Amino acid sequence: MGRYVARRLLQMIPVFIGTTLLIFLMVNVLPGDPVRALWGDKPPDPAQVAQIRHDRGLDLPLWEQYLHYMRGLFQGDFGRTIAGNRPVLDEISRAFPVSMRLAAMAWAFELVVGIVLGVVAGIRRGKVIDTAVTLFTLVVISVPIFVIGLACQLYFGNNLGWITPTVQDSTNFGQLMVPALVLGMVGLAYVARLTRTSIAENRSADYIRTATAKGLPRRRIITVHLLRNSLIPVVTYLGTDIGALMAGAVVTEGIFNVTGVGNLLFEALARREGAVIVGIVTVLVLVYLLASLLVDLLYAVLDPRIRYA
Repeated sequence: MGRYVARRLLQMIPVFIGTTLLIFLMVNVLPGDPVRALWGDKPPDPAQVAQIRHDRGLDLPLWEQYLHYMRGLFQGDFGRTIAGNRPVLDEISRAFPVSMRLAAMAWAFELVVGIVLGVVAGIRRGKVIDTAVTLFTLVVISVPIFVIGLACQLYFGNNLGWITPTVQDSTNFGQLMVPALVLGMVGLAYVARLTRTSIAENRSADYIRTATAKGLPRRRIITVHLLRNSLIPVVTYLGTDIGALMAGAVVTEGIFNVTGVGNLLFEALARREGAVIVGIVTVLVLVYLLASLLVDLLYAVLDPRIRYA
């Protein structure tokens, strides 16, 4: 197990470097000059523009800029913003806990409700409840997330007054509840469908028939034998969805005015703050890689037959 983890960690290094290089190149080919944008509609002072570009290292060749960025990254320095000259790490540290809280609530919603719906539908395959769950998940997957968010905001906020249409305090769990439900709605549908399919397939497996023939209680057969072996594809999706929830929060945070990473990324794109964009994506890449490693390790917990060399 230890050798496998060490090998996977080493494999993450080229993936991490490749993804950061790709996003760094993409950010630097965006149109517009963020330094000139500091003056707005006023004509910029060429001397001041040149000085700011020199201070930020923007006058260096692109490959040298990337090497400087990576060198600072491994020292915990994500660079500084062009507007305000603030450390990028401080900006991310302010917004990241909010998005983590929102993503954790959405992930828990996916996990609990999605698996419950999938198990019920899979056990009662072909029945009315199975058809209802299938139709519900199909509708949720088909409707864009911003439509679901705006509908919840208008109906529950403006019409019924049950919630505040926009989040006033991003640290308040109660105000983040509806945005979390909206964020996790599509993931819930996929989890329910994956669980339903896996449960329906494993119901006719030999080990289930053996457990039934031995006279084991139905609850034990479902929870210990059937559910445990059916969760491997679900765990795979849930693991990779952690990073997707963080990245997908851009739309949800924009609708409900949540001051998290999504909101920060949108503002950085509007101002063309390359250091902020690359810093956020770097953190999300690390989340993806660690979640992928955790999922692989959980396989051995769910299925004792899996061994890592």
